Amino acid sequence: MLKADLSGKRALVTGGISGIGRATVELLARCGARVAVNHLADDPRAADVLGELSGQGFDVVAAPGSVALAGEAERMVVAAVDQLGGLDILINNAGTPAAAVPVDFADLDRMDEAFWQTILATNLIGPFRCAHAAAPALKAARGAIVNTASVAGLDQAGSSIAYGASKAGLINLTKSLARALAPDVRVNAVAPGLVDSPWTKDWPEDRKARTRAITLLDRLVQPAEIAEAILFLAVHPMVTGQVLVVDGGRR
Repeated sequence: MLKADLSGKRALVTGGISGIGRATVELLARCGARVAVNHLADDPRAADVLGELSGQGFDVVAAPGSVALAGEAERMVVAAVDQLGGLDILINNAGTPAAAVPVDFADLDRMDEAFWQTILATNLIGPFRCAHAAAPALKAARGAIVNTASVAGLDQAGSSIAYGASKAGLINLTKSLARALAPDVRVNAVAPGLVDSPWTKDWPEDRKARTRAITLLDRLVQPAEIAEAILFLAVHPMVTGQVLVVDGGRR
């Protein structure tokens, strides 16, 4: 397991209740960071998950709010920074496919205005809102931002056209923010392949099998493996404006 000494560091992880987000919260906290765990205010899992994390001895605080909502996202970040007493690391992990199973690319009618707005507000505009709100604290700490993108934003098919477009936009945003916030704040992204997570548990098994068949390591990516890549990007002092693909060698 990748480790780092994050004693005294303060982190905010959006979408931190399950999957990649929870794995990242656990890893950062295990390394000594105090972590604000963002979740939707009405998420019924939040209290139990935060209780479990605290029960394991992790220093975590709740940061409820939706990154998809203008104003609410910014207020969530400001409140988290206040609770933590500053911010060293922002992990923009919250995202949505806006559908329980993949949408066929040819099914354009499924991707109506509401579908697009849901995906873009969460996956692209949300990270900008959070980065913008967190920028003063991150600059003061000479901190880092890591965005959770996807191979769907590069040259692989994702869960829908809209999802892939949102992640491609997030990759571009990552590079632009790296320029905008330099030299005080480093900004990078991780691009996971198909992850074995709550998001994909209802995906058709034949689609998962096809993905494994074109993956050199012959398995899906685990959330903890993405968390380790996120940690690397969060702590390396000379990496910025980069996208790290973690997909097991997808061909």
